[in-house]
Amino acid sequence: MMDDNTTPVAVIDIGTSSIRMAIAEINYKGQVRTLETLAQAVNLGKDTFTNGKINKSTIEDCVRVLQRYGQILKQYQVDLENRVRAIATSAVREAENRLAFLDRIYIATGIHVAPLDAAEVNRITYMGIQPYLTKEPTLSEAKTLITEIGSGSTEVLFVQGDQVLSAHTHRLGSLRVQQNRESVDTSQTTLQRIMRNQIDQYVEQITNELPENETSQLIALGGDVRFAATQLISNWNRHQLGHLNVSELEGFCQQVMELNVETLVNRYHLSFPDAETLGPALLAYTRLAAALQQETILVSNVNLRDGLLHEMAAEGVGTETFHAQVIHSALELGRKFHFQESHATHVARLSQSLFSQLKSPLNLEPRYELILHIAALLHEIGLYISSDGYHKHSMYLINHSELFGLSEKELLLVGLVARYHRRASPKASHQGYGNLDRNNRVAVAKMAAILRIADALDHSRSQRCNNLECHYEEHQLVISIPGIDDVSLEQLALKETGTLFDEIFGMQVLLRQSSLNRT
Repeated sequence: MMDDNTTPVAVIDIGTSSIRMAIAEINYKGQVRTLETLAQAVNLGKDTFTNGKINKSTIEDCVRVLQRYGQILKQYQVDLENRVRAIATSAVREAENRLAFLDRIYIATGIHVAPLDAAEVNRITYMGIQPYLTKEPTLSEAKTLITEIGSGSTEVLFVQGDQVLSAHTHRLGSLRVQQNRESVDTSQTTLQRIMRNQIDQYVEQITNELPENETSQLIALGGDVRFAATQLISNWNRHQLGHLNVSELEGFCQQVMELNVETLVNRYHLSFPDAETLGPALLAYTRLAAALQQETILVSNVNLRDGLLHEMAAEGVGTETFHAQVIHSALELGRKFHFQESHATHVARLSQSLFSQLKSPLNLEPRYELILHIAALLHEIGLYISSDGYHKHSMYLINHSELFGLSEKELLLVGLVARYHRRASPKASHQGYGNLDRNNRVAVAKMAAILRIADALDHSRSQRCNNLECHYEEHQLVISIPGIDDVSLEQLALKETGTLFDEIFGMQVLLRQSSLNRT
């Protein structure tokens, strides 16, 4: 029985082959204690990856599972509307009829299911594994690849200590591989060779995204590798990272690959969906370990639901740390495209200062401050492609990159703000902008106006403008810069780019040197 200092919560993970739920309590310190976990097999992935949509019978199976879960939540007195977070991954996200699926679930159960894009999955995965990165001595400074080879996709995080360097998602999924295997009528030896070649193509993509010879540790997440660890590591403490010998894993993988699904189910007491994907998943882990020249894989018991529970417990706590991770990821992307880091980081600082001082006319939610900061950091990466129309190239590169912690919708906003840091004002005919809702259209225009001012203030590329002071005089925004005797260069740049601020806010921008410097 829970006391008055705890809150009952639940997370539901609608995956490719099962629906899982974890019920927990969170105390006033933000500590999480899991009370019960449940899992039920479904055929979502088989439907989507084979036919492109979820069959009606599968939808009704999911409804029945979630209705039973709802009854259990009532027993735990979990507030269905405010204390339950339900998410869906690639099988639902990629289905043609995903909206019909989500609506049917809500109508039948009252549960609002949110499909997660790849960036959100990476963020939640990091939330779950982060405590291990800080308390494991061997990982405190190591460059570590963290991966989960799921049924539909593979999530990859590259970190140093607990600092995220990059995050990527690949369409390497054990269920996808298994279905390709079943579609070919040939010998077992040939099937394994085909599967290995398919996996190796994705492994090559993963390794190509990493700095050469820099990975010193490999952490594996996911139910398949956890099962292998229980078979190969004696007395494994699930609260610690398990050390799994790669050669032993290769041997176990070969045994699994030679057995049919029925034998795996009976011998290891697995569900049919888990038995189907076990061999392909373990093969993918061994091939990745071989490509990275790893003799040992570290195995974690962390799963997506753990990350969701930690995120619910945080409720804004640690926001600064999270923002720092996103910013670091943006800096790594900028370096990839050889941006002028001193200019980019200074423009970002100026944008942040303007955002803070102009809260009244901006009237933007705090979450947009991070969007503006990232857009300022990356506004010139398009120069990597060409100086001609580089603002459009910047948007393209941002929208086709993966930044840790930012969803596809947030990346679109970042790209648009960067695109509008120069030249034309936002127009409904512009790609991406016209499809936004009004709130986001207005937010993009406001942030772009701020970015144009910040960029103009570092037109000299000398980072000499600091400690901005903003105030209003007769329908003008007046910016003073202490310590600078001549601001004519910045005034000229602002005259060319500051018109957007006037269009949006109805006031001109006047730049003057601080009164303390005038004689």
